[in-house]
Amino acid sequence: MDPEVAEKPADPGDCWKFSVMYLCFYGFMAQVKPAESFITPYLLGPDKNFTREQVTNEITPVLSYSYMSVLVPIFLLTDYLRYKPVLILQSLSHVAIWILLLFGTTVLQMQFMEFFYGITMAARVAYSSYIFTLVTPKSYQKVASYSRSSVLLGVFVSSVLGQLFITLANMPFCTLNYISLGCVIFAFTLTLFLKRPKRTMFFNQKVPQANGSVMYEVDAIEPTSVALVDQKIKARRKWDWRETALVKMIMELKNTVRSPRLKLWSLWWVFNSTGYYLVVYYVQILWDNIYPSRENRGVYNGGVDAVATLLGAIASFSAGHVTLRWSLWAELVIFVVTALQASLLFLMNTTSNIWVCYVGFVLFRSSHQLLVPIAIFQIATSLSKELCALVFGINTFLATILKTIITLIIADKRGLGLHVNNQFFFYIGYFSLLAVIYLGRGLYVFGTYYRENKGRGSQNPEQAECPAAEPDRMEDEIQATCPKA
Repeated sequence: MDPEVAEKPADPGDCWKFSVMYLCFYGFMAQVKPAESFITPYLLGPDKNFTREQVTNEITPVLSYSYMSVLVPIFLLTDYLRYKPVLILQSLSHVAIWILLLFGTTVLQMQFMEFFYGITMAARVAYSSYIFTLVTPKSYQKVASYSRSSVLLGVFVSSVLGQLFITLANMPFCTLNYISLGCVIFAFTLTLFLKRPKRTMFFNQKVPQANGSVMYEVDAIEPTSVALVDQKIKARRKWDWRETALVKMIMELKNTVRSPRLKLWSLWWVFNSTGYYLVVYYVQILWDNIYPSRENRGVYNGGVDAVATLLGAIASFSAGHVTLRWSLWAELVIFVVTALQASLLFLMNTTSNIWVCYVGFVLFRSSHQLLVPIAIFQIATSLSKELCALVFGINTFLATILKTIITLIIADKRGLGLHVNNQFFFYIGYFSLLAVIYLGRGLYVFGTYYRENKGRGSQNPEQAECPAAEPDRMEDEIQATCPKA
């Protein structure tokens, strides 16, 4: 039996096309939670009657702590348990969130709600990586776009529905939460019928057999004959932790961290995503501070989230068509975007007009989404699929640690417990500092290139005609030392 044939997931008997469509439908339905854009007004309103200080300094910070505590275990369990159990856990956590929102009355219960929110966010890795087990590598880019589009469409539809229910139907927030509970219960039932794949990225690897066929590790731990039992015992005797796929990839990763491109975009991912998600976590509180939901029924959080999601998707799509010499201009482009984000945050935090704040947030999210696909491409270009997943996992974990530290210092009541406006002044300074660093680094890179190009031109006129030769050759050498996906 040919190993390639044994591994090929596109066999007609596997119904892989149906599996992809079903997973995308689940990804869409998992995002349909019309009340999600209105959780803060609901908590601050007469239904729950929490104070703004409780929501800002006691309830919301738990989200960062929860996310950090469960991220690594879920990342590893996703692969080891073969995706489906983690997706079921994510759906059950969604159900727990809305049960607590509907029936919880204390700060502690709302903190548990945020804890389950952290689980749902960490478990997103199961959905984003599951789809790669259904198709061959040549289809990765296509199915990844399908899964991502289904999620964005779900967020967009959810936000629009929530806004329509609030604005046109004048629906109470409590009723909207009941609808969301019904939606997440339906999404949970969808996870029960997902196919559990045998092939995963780190733990469940192919095991070549003596007859030339392929057996997966998961089959080896479910023996159905005496021969398989003997083989399992022999394998355990020879087991060496240094030979595991995850350890091998970590050792291999040590050879790639010297890449300037990998370091630049990984640092961008860590520092900028930290600030971005802190703003997203607390922006609803800022909106309520400018335009209190207790006094004004006409809040448009859902519409803002819908527009931000749509423009973010357009920005992400447009980024794929940007042609630029990133080895030279990357730092300066990041500086421009980061400086714009700092300016938008300043506008959002100082205006008394809620619509100005809305527009500022939409532009803030869109500017971040513009650089996300560029960062993904720049990081993934010279890495294998497995190493790429590991790098993004490490980057996300480091960003989560930094986010948790900042939350503990400035937002938590055990730290400074700052008012939301003062928190946003901190975020303004944070992005401004990043912008200054990127500007300095960008000017250094550009100045170095100019001096080297000038010296090369005076020594060899023929090389002066191709000023991009040296940086491009350096990138080619980096790529040549790393396996491709």
